[in-house]
Amino acid sequence: MAKGKQFNLNPKAVPEVHTAYRTIQTPIPNKESVEIIEKLRKYEPRSMSGQPPVVWDRAEGFNVYDAQGNKWLDFSSCVVVANAGHCNPDVKKAILDMTEHGLLNNYVFPSDIRSRLVEKIIQVAPKELKKVFLLTTGAESTECALKLARTFTRARNPEKNIVITFNDSFHGRTLGAQMAGGSASEKRWIRNLDPEIVQIPFPNSFKYEWADQSREDYSDDVCFEKLMEYIRAQGITDYSKISAVMTETFQGGWCELMPSGVLRKLRKFCDDYGIVLIYDEVQGGFGRTGKMFGFMHAGIVPDLVCCGKGISSSLPLSCVIGREDIMDVYGPGEMTSTHSGNPVSCAAALASINYIVENKVVEHCAELEKLMKKRIEALKEKYGDRIGFARGTGLAWAVIPVMPGTKELDSAFAHDVVRIAMEKGLLMFAPVGSGATLKLAPPLIITEDALNEAMDVFDESIKQAIAEQS
Repeated sequence: MAKGKQFNLNPKAVPEVHTAYRTIQTPIPNKESVEIIEKLRKYEPRSMSGQPPVVWDRAEGFNVYDAQGNKWLDFSSCVVVANAGHCNPDVKKAILDMTEHGLLNNYVFPSDIRSRLVEKIIQVAPKELKKVFLLTTGAESTECALKLARTFTRARNPEKNIVITFNDSFHGRTLGAQMAGGSASEKRWIRNLDPEIVQIPFPNSFKYEWADQSREDYSDDVCFEKLMEYIRAQGITDYSKISAVMTETFQGGWCELMPSGVLRKLRKFCDDYGIVLIYDEVQGGFGRTGKMFGFMHAGIVPDLVCCGKGISSSLPLSCVIGREDIMDVYGPGEMTSTHSGNPVSCAAALASINYIVENKVVEHCAELEKLMKKRIEALKEKYGDRIGFARGTGLAWAVIPVMPGTKELDSAFAHDVVRIAMEKGLLMFAPVGSGATLKLAPPLIITEDALNEAMDVFDESIKQAIAEQS
């Protein structure tokens, strides 16, 4: 079994930093943090020990603080959760108000706050999607979507069992979610894989020339036909047996949207053969891409949408949004969840969505995308032999280092960049996805000045990592 890399816990004296957005005034990690992390490593499974050794004491806006007075600019957003910012005042007030009101849980018995949240979600979703099922985690939402799709399509044709997903996709860590995911290594524990859940290549411009929209000879027709070739290569020639196609907004380790023209062709293909199109918006939903939902970039509407993470900017909550005929395939009491629509989580989500809409956070994110693109392009120009891939949308960007002059991913270098950035007051999560992906995903409310400072630090960190390797 492959082992993830842990960060060193030896306290290191680093230059002090004092700016409006960053403060580093102790060794990193400091002694107090090391004591806490060592306790966590003693009592928690090893899998929990992969992140940079920053002990979060509090987080506000786009900053993370430890208890020793250090302050980081946050490029993690709690793994793209804090869309409306950490501890958003409106979200915090909604949580406190619901707690003081006296309702902490109510299973699936009706509640006013749940009714207001599902109404709000439908208001911000396309008109074709009319119902919402609230859950707890993103994995729960993707498994639910697969269950709904197969149940719905098999009622019309018992042979509609095939589910198509994409290589390198990530839909969660539970059994069904990992079978649908595109990582073979994450399925090694599963003895009996569902043979009718199959993966095909995602249009990845780093891996496939036919998917690179920057090429003069790129064609949506060619790109889509490649996908069809891969489907047929799986032995699938009778498309009427396909139940569902599920894709992510962007793949977490690549942050690259599927070409809009290809997505429109995929929508028509699903319509032609009665296939349920599922969009996993767990990472992309609620503004992260510069649209309320990522599929809006292509002007299409999926049949089912999986959401989580940024839906509440805080507490655990997820949902499936979908067509009424699909969402209603189960009768009363046949599809529920213990914490479905937890009232405190609902209050947080309603406040977060209202804040995002009322403060035009999605539009703000779209504007900052222009700045990110400019800064990323400058990095590619400056470090062309070390940056093999750099793509993004909204405020979700992936920068992937490679060995000089090759396309071989350099995970050790990526790990060094994360460490150096942490020592300078910029917090990212450990390399993700490809194993070498530096993911840049600040809260959507970050200011232009703070974003520029963060990108300056990111630049400095790459430069220092190159120097340390020399």
